[in-house]
Parts: sequence; C-alpha cells; structure tokens
Amino acid sequence: MALPDVVRKFVRDRAHGYCEYCQSRDDCGTGPFAVEHILPYAHGGSDDPGNLGYACSGCNGHKFTKVVAWDPVSEKHVSLYNPRLEIWNDHFKWDETATMLIGQTPTGRATIVALQMNRVALVNLRGGMVLLGIHPPESNPTITNDK
Repeated sequence: MALPDVVRKFVRDRAHGYCEYCQSRDDCGTGPFAVEHILPYAHGGSDDPGNLGYACSGCNGHKFTKVVAWDPVSEKHVSLYNPRLEIWNDHFKWDETATMLIGQTPTGRATIVALQMNRVALVNLRGGMVLLGIHPPESNPTITNDK
C-alpha cells in the first residue's frame, strides 16, 4: 500500500531534505529519495511514522530488508543504525576532507559497509559539494530524535 503524500511530506520535512543515513541532500542527489521502512515489512515493520526514514536511492537500495550487518572490526553481526532511536553523531563522523564517513561504533561501521555509504559516486559528489561550501551539513539536521 502506498503511503499518503502527507506522510511522505512529514518524513521528508522531519529529515530536512537529507538522507538520514549518509547525509546526502535531496536537492543534490544522484537519484530520487525514498521514504523507507527502518524495520522492513519482512521483519514486522509498519507504516507508522516512527518506523519511517528518508533515504537516498543508494542507501535505500543497499539497505533493502537488512536490519543487521557485519562489523569488520568486532567481527560480529550488529543492528544497523536506526535514525528514529539513535543519534547520528554517536555512530558516524566525517574524515578530514568531509567526503568519507568513518564509523565510530560497531553499528556505525556495519551500517557504512552494508549501505555502501562511501561508494565512489557519493564520495565524488561530496567532494563537489565541499568545494561549493554546501557539505557537510553544518548541524547535521537529521541527527535529532524528533519523531
């Protein structure tokens, strides 16, 4: 069942137009953004706004129905980052060029790997946005826990 436009607008506005995973801007994206189910239907997720996130096509496509992923440092399966329950800055930070994400926790590292958040096209896009002075987001507006 398709989500009503009012719900889609709410989720997009709550994210301030940024992918809640990789922090890409929807006005500079390489494809359409999606309202995604943080806990997918396949795992019992619902259409409740508290289970919906805003994601770029790359993060959404790589996430698909994943809820856990392998952390290469701890060598354990861990839960993926949940933008409704967790704070972005607790799990992720930018490298010195602001083009690569660095995972600060098992969840951050596993999410970066699973969603391929440092994919070449995205790193290149970030580099261009850095040159334009529009990246990284000054305050990472999607890191709040507003539901």
